[in-house]
Amino acid sequence: MSTTPESEPPAPRPALVFDDPLDQQTSDDTDRGWGERPEGDSAADLKRFLDEKPPHHL
Repeated sequence: MSTTPESEPPAPRPALVFDDPLDQQTSDDTDRGWGERPEGDSAADLKRFLDEKPPHHL
C-alpha cells in the first residue's frame, strides 16, 4: 500500500470561442429582459398603469 495520495488529472480547460458575441441573443434583446409582463387582460393593464404611474401624474 502506498502512502502518497493519488493525484487527480487536471480539470479540462474551457475551450476558447471566437464567435461574434453580437450574433448571440441576450435577455435584453427580448421583451422579458426589459421586464415586460406576459399578455393579460385590460383590468391587469389598468392596474399596471396605476401601479407604475409616477406620483406627480396623479
